[in-house]
Amino acid sequence: MNTFQALVLGLVQGLTEYLPVSSSGHLEIGKALLGPAAEAGGLTFDIVVHVATVLATLVVLWREVTWLFVGLFKFRLNDETRYVLNILISMIPVGIVGLLFKDKVEALYAGNVLLTTGVCLLITALLLTLTQYYKGEEKSRISPINAFIIGISQAFAVLPGLSRSGSTIATGLLLGNSRKTMAQFSFLMVIPPILGEAILDFKDIISPSASVLAEHGATAPIPASSLIVGFIAAFVSGCFACKWMISLVKKCKLIYFAIYCAIVGVAVICFNLI
Repeated sequence: MNTFQALVLGLVQGLTEYLPVSSSGHLEIGKALLGPAAEAGGLTFDIVVHVATVLATLVVLWREVTWLFVGLFKFRLNDETRYVLNILISMIPVGIVGLLFKDKVEALYAGNVLLTTGVCLLITALLLTLTQYYKGEEKSRISPINAFIIGISQAFAVLPGLSRSGSTIATGLLLGNSRKTMAQFSFLMVIPPILGEAILDFKDIISPSASVLAEHGATAPIPASSLIVGFIAAFVSGCFACKWMISLVKKCKLIYFAIYCAIVGVAVICFNLI
């Protein structure tokens, strides 16, 4: 993977991580369009740019993150503690998937990934469309049960093309939570799982073995310059996209992304079948 490919894919990751269009799906589409050299980046590059977007979340939502930490260190059951507990509850499903089905998930990215991406983009479009027409009472506080159900939707979003932000926000809205509440919770709940995965895979990112390279479809480690460029591109574009997405969710503009996902999903499926 050269620096130009890393720049393009980093921008794709940063913009699509927060927009409900599936960053993993768009990364796979981008790699296919850029050629075999870009596809050889594998999960190492994906993890690096995902960490970049997590840091973008921390920058954009620093007030909310600070509020949580200050509340936690009061060492009593308060709104901040309940919020963190909900985040921990939401991590349970994706943790189970990571521990028990990691190999099967990675196998999806090694097979006919574009067909899977196209189908999952259509599912994302359906979820986003449902939120447009669902009118229910909006709750300003997420319950533990809701947090777990939203976590299940995040676990399914490991599939390429099934948007994590789209799935979690749509699930939360359909459960009756307010748009403002879900925009914030959706972006904060992803921080622990991604950072946890990055820590677990840190050794392979810094110095991948031959077996790891072969598993991820690469013949040589990704150049450090490409990882740095991809990281910076994902971070900068992620900061912009995070602010934009929060505003769009509050204004109920998700239907436009549903149309986009449907068009791209159909196009990818048709291209794959030709």
